[in-house]
Amino acid sequence: MNDFDKLAEKALAGRELTNEEALAVLQCPDDELLLLLHAAYRVRKHFYGNKVKLNMIINTKSGLCPENCGYCAQSIVSKAPIEKYSMMKKDEIVAGAKRASELNAGTYCIVASGRGPANRELDIVASAVKEIKEAHQHMTVCACLGILKPEQAERLKEAGVDRYNHNINTSSQHHSNITTSHTYEDRVNTVGIVKSSGISPCSGVIVGMKETPEDVINMARSLKILDADSIPVNFLHAIDGTPLEGTDELNPRYCLKVLCLFRFINPTKEIRISGGREVNLRSLQPLGLYPANSIFIGDYLTTEGQEGLADKQMLEDMGFEVDLEPLDREIAKAL
Repeated sequence: MNDFDKLAEKALAGRELTNEEALAVLQCPDDELLLLLHAAYRVRKHFYGNKVKLNMIINTKSGLCPENCGYCAQSIVSKAPIEKYSMMKKDEIVAGAKRASELNAGTYCIVASGRGPANRELDIVASAVKEIKEAHQHMTVCACLGILKPEQAERLKEAGVDRYNHNINTSSQHHSNITTSHTYEDRVNTVGIVKSSGISPCSGVIVGMKETPEDVINMARSLKILDADSIPVNFLHAIDGTPLEGTDELNPRYCLKVLCLFRFINPTKEIRISGGREVNLRSLQPLGLYPANSIFIGDYLTTEGQEGLADKQMLEDMGFEVDLEPLDREIAKAL
């Protein structure tokens, strides 16, 4: 048994990796990468078999955000030439869910830019979700509307929202280097509010923002403490006009090592390869599904994703099948 198989055994037994072991994953020699992927796959297969969860985003409000997040083209400090528009109409959001269903996306993510939702925006989302849940009863509906107040979370729960995404994005130590218009604690508090309302928490990270390997380890451990059911792992796609313009720290092999680390530290959770998958993993995208069990299909918020047929072909070629189980059964199976 090699050292990486020993890490898989620890993860399957519910034991934590030491900091030295976690760092060894991120510093895995490239010629041992397949051994690392095999070990991570053992953990992924135990909890999720060969199934892949498909997620689709709709960007219901673009730009116009007062926050100063350095990675985001929708931020007030961004000069990126993106399309900007206020909140979509309810019918447009509902139509997006129909499209997601046609593409076999089990999770439909309703995203809006901004610090947090205004009452009018919350009205539109709540009304749309009620209609979506009536038409697509087995679809998981996720909302991502920014910082929430307890009463807003309760309202979304009543409307039928299954999951709420609010990423921690980076480590607590590195957070102020990325944004200063809100705190790391603001993000953690929103995840807590979501959990208290009975909505499944989704929280993830963006890797490649000039953080250290120790920051990446801290991110994975923080999400374990937060007990996020779904963990989107984004890889920075630096956009011209944002403060992180020109940042290019990642290579496909390191991205795979990051995914393996998140699987070992959060063995029972949905690990989702998210934004930046295409430009950072490149030709190694299929290998990301050995540690991860979930991907986005279609476009992201302000960048294009891989063409849908290419994703379908990738899953077929690898022998994976699309996971269409409802959220409650998905979570119960992973416990």
